[in-house]
Amino acid sequence: MASPAKLLVWPRRRRRLSVTPYLFIVPVLVTMAVLVVYPAFYTFYLSFTDYNLFHFNSYSLVGFKNYYDILNPNGLFFEDFIPVFIWTTAFALITAVLNYIVGFLVAVVVNNPRIPERAFYRMLLIFPYVMPAAITILIWQGMLNQSFGAIDAWLTSAHLPSIPWLTDPTGARSAIILVNLWLSFPFNMILCLGALQALPADMYEAATVDGASAFAKLRLLTLPLVFRITSPQLVGAFSFNFMNFNIVYLLTTGGPPKVGGTGAAGSTDVLASYVYNLTGTTHRYDLAAAVGIVIFVIQMILALIGFKVTGNLKGDKQ
Repeated sequence: MASPAKLLVWPRRRRRLSVTPYLFIVPVLVTMAVLVVYPAFYTFYLSFTDYNLFHFNSYSLVGFKNYYDILNPNGLFFEDFIPVFIWTTAFALITAVLNYIVGFLVAVVVNNPRIPERAFYRMLLIFPYVMPAAITILIWQGMLNQSFGAIDAWLTSAHLPSIPWLTDPTGARSAIILVNLWLSFPFNMILCLGALQALPADMYEAATVDGASAFAKLRLLTLPLVFRITSPQLVGAFSFNFMNFNIVYLLTTGGPPKVGGTGAAGSTDVLASYVYNLTGTTHRYDLAAAVGIVIFVIQMILALIGFKVTGNLKGDKQ
């Protein structure tokens, strides 16, 4: 007779591995493999070759020569890459900070309950963000034209000197920053408005009882608390503007031309438009691939910084 312990043992059933859940993700995996993974590996491979206008059918491996040309002071394209990289970093940093500051200040103003028709002003200020960016940039390009643009016409009518917005390097870079401010500050305004409306009102009442001025409350209460909530946006904005191709290509086409270098980069080209010029103008696909890999590494570093700032890399604490 079997023992009671053996009678309580139930036979284990083998678990059948269902393939149905995996079938649902096959289209996604195939799409990512074709549109993301394969181009990334192919770009990485081309960065070690001499695939260009003169070697379309007979290209070969050249090792790190392309990286040497763009990163070494003795390289052929060093005079192009380094100024473009510096301008790209400065542009991304200036626009991220400037757009945030303007968006925060506008949010503070339109959040004031003493301003009549606040909802109307909010709706009006969101228009630059909801309008198609390409159309807005082209409109600004026409307005900034030194020959027939509306802005220079206003300056002339006011007996002020004309400004070469699109033909001078400093003017063109200033125009890019200002137009990008017009396009981007509404998003920061919306973000800061949400944070402002989440702040407790009794905190401001206590500060008023303690005799704090409006500026003191803005500097010591509003700004630190809103910044703590919205600071990850600065990392995302820097990363986005680091690859902002549209604003440069549509407004200045990378110009005006830069003195020196190989001619593949203009005075306002960022890294994304520089890669476009290397492929579409000079047909240096090998160098464009190397620059693309450098951009990829930079973006990965920015992503890690963003994860660290937002705390997404930390494990869930039980």
